[in-house]
Amino acid sequence: MKAGLPLMFLAVALGASAGLAGWLVASAADVSVSEQTFGCILDWPQVRNTRIKHADPKELAEAMRIFRDSVPNKDYPVGTILQLVPFEAMVKHPREKFPKTNGWEFFALEVSPAGTKIRDRGDSVVNLSQGKTCLSCHQPAASFDFVCEKGHGCAPIPFNDEAIRALQQSDARCAKK
Repeated sequence: MKAGLPLMFLAVALGASAGLAGWLVASAADVSVSEQTFGCILDWPQVRNTRIKHADPKELAEAMRIFRDSVPNKDYPVGTILQLVPFEAMVKHPREKFPKTNGWEFFALEVSPAGTKIRDRGDSVVNLSQGKTCLSCHQPAASFDFVCEKGHGCAPIPFNDEAIRALQQSDARCAKK
C-alpha cells in the first residue's frame, strides 16, 4: 500500500499540472482590456461605419473580411474590437469567458481629451440611451456572432450614417488637426 502512495501522488500531480497547463493556454489566448486599449476611433480601420481593431494584422484582416462580407456562422478572432461610436465597444474573448454572448464583452465608455474611462463592462452592460442591455439588441444577430449590421436582424439604432460619422469625427481623444 505504501508503494502505491507515491504513484498516486505522481498521478494527481501530473493531472493537476496538465489541468493547470490547459488553463494557462486558455488564458494566454484571451485578450487583456484596459482603458488604454481604447484610443482615437479615427485611427482604426473602417468597414462601412464600423471601426475594427486587432493587435495581430492577420487576425485584423480576418475580422475585417468577416464584417465586410457579413459572413454568417463564423466567429470573429479573439482580440477583435468593434466600435461604431466612441462611447461604446465590443471586445471578443474566448467563448467560455462570456458564454451568453459567444465571448463578446460590451463596454460603456466615457471619452475626453485625456483618454478613455470604462464606465461599465461585461455581458450585461446597459445602454443608457436605449434603456436596455447591449445583449438584448445584439441577440438577434447570434448567427453573425452577435454583431449587428443592416440585415443581421437587429433593431435599427437611433443614428443614421451621417450622425455616426459626426460622432466618430467628434471623438475627444483624437488630436485636432
